[in-house]
Amino acid sequence: MKRWAVALAALLVMVTTPGQARDIVDALGRTSTIPDKVERVICSGSGALRLLSYLGATDLVVGVDEIEKRNDLSDARPYFLANPQLSDHPLIGAHRGRDNFELIMALDPAPQVILKSVSTAGPDVPTTYERTQIPVIGIDTGDFGAKRPQLYQALRIMGEVIGRTDRAEEVIAFFESEIADLQARADRSDIVPPTAFVGAVAHAGAQGFNSTEPNYPPFALLGVKNLAAEGAGAGANHAMVAKEKILEWDPEILFLDLSTLQGGATGGGLYELKTEPVYQALTAVAEQQVWGLLPYNLYSKNYGSILADAWFIGTLLRPDTFDDIAPAAKADEIYKFLLGEPVFGQMNAMFEELAFVKVPLQ
Repeated sequence: MKRWAVALAALLVMVTTPGQARDIVDALGRTSTIPDKVERVICSGSGALRLLSYLGATDLVVGVDEIEKRNDLSDARPYFLANPQLSDHPLIGAHRGRDNFELIMALDPAPQVILKSVSTAGPDVPTTYERTQIPVIGIDTGDFGAKRPQLYQALRIMGEVIGRTDRAEEVIAFFESEIADLQARADRSDIVPPTAFVGAVAHAGAQGFNSTEPNYPPFALLGVKNLAAEGAGAGANHAMVAKEKILEWDPEILFLDLSTLQGGATGGGLYELKTEPVYQALTAVAEQQVWGLLPYNLYSKNYGSILADAWFIGTLLRPDTFDDIAPAAKADEIYKFLLGEPVFGQMNAMFEELAFVKVPLQ
């Protein structure tokens, strides 16, 4: 009994001694107690691991979901190209947060914290904690629009969890600087941009050319009128537009989201532009004004690719104030800051060298 009492007293001292543990409030307002120093984590749900990579903390990862173990165009995620060693980690479950609790509990070494996106198709944050008894920190990966505060909150929460608050602030400042520069150049431009449409935007996988976004982020950052916003509900994030409507608009410039190449040689938006009579009747197709863009929403939002696409689009639609920009070099500047590696060339190679160039339709 005496030995048991001594052991219990020692345990109580360890738990209650200042510096041994601390409380974190997550995006859901939940308070979790985590170790004072977190050295082992897993990320669950779309976009969580990407934000961790922006903090330069992939060395803390001890398990990954199945998307990190694929060998296809879904690998063209900048954070993965910069950190291919992620695929060597043990599996924790399916992608989009569909965790396998048995696999998580079997991890060795075990994670001290689970960083989980609140937008998930799998178990929610409270359930994940209940089943694993590992602290689960919910984050909202946000966007560059109305949910930008949530994005910045996510970076700050993650930075606080892993002890990289300074880096979180650097990333936030970088985003703010890039956005401000894009918007200032757009405001200074004396050019009325040509009408434009972006098609084949990924949505839970590759899509045809009529897949688009009424609030396409690069257009929004540049103040470019988005034709797809016509008739779309407020805040609409995705739309399937009738081909005849695109023909009615007859945009002067077409942009092709290259994620559509996952549809193969006889499927997807590029194949449709080459073969479907409605699209063949478009002026931009006839005049070879179709340009390739990097996918930005492969496994949630690739914020570096949003910025890279915006800079490229600026050189086409507002050349008077973007004439000093070399799009590929600018993309690598962005990726180098966010990920430590210039991965544009790798991504472009995976998409048949069609990024930021005219897409051949013959």
